[in-house]
Amino acid sequence: MSSVKTNSFAWTKDVEKHVKDHVAKYPKGKQQSAVMPLLDLAQRQNGGWLSQDCIEYVASYLDMPPMKVMEVATFYTMYNLKPIGKHHVQVCGTTPCWLRGSDQIMAACSKKLGIKKGQTTADGMFTLSEVECQGACVNAPMVMIDDDFFEDLTAETIEAILQSYADGKTPKAGPQNSRHSSEPEGGVTTLKAMGSAK
Repeated sequence: MSSVKTNSFAWTKDVEKHVKDHVAKYPKGKQQSAVMPLLDLAQRQNGGWLSQDCIEYVASYLDMPPMKVMEVATFYTMYNLKPIGKHHVQVCGTTPCWLRGSDQIMAACSKKLGIKKGQTTADGMFTLSEVECQGACVNAPMVMIDDDFFEDLTAETIEAILQSYADGKTPKAGPQNSRHSSEPEGGVTTLKAMGSAK
């Protein structure tokens, strides 16, 4: 890896330990494969977004052209290229969530927060985004807030979740109905007793 050029961003000692762990996962000459976790670490260290300095720093650290790092940062919705609020509300708009009412979830978020998607509240508490699949399709519609997933949502449940965050509380993540994990709602419907089917 090349020497890192000086700019206003640099790894903290605590973060650099994680950086080295990620880079060490790849064989010699393949360290550039760590670009995604390093961008995530840079974003977390930088208050939730990637400045140009962050991108250039990661590029220099991995001996990559900055444009290659920018291509990764602009491809994935998990990277933010402008400052965001304290809580990042990411509404999934992919087909399974859309079919189960993600438009209503987005509308409820907009109404509750007083902003449109892509905007941040005036107090800097919330940023509202629409993103692509977050992998909880069976529990659609779902929203990711910071690092937590909230599933099986209604307009009422997402408004209550947002109010909890506004009140400084951390609401329970996961399904917001009677479902446990991704089991069928209402409980099991088959194989209720071993040996019953003969």
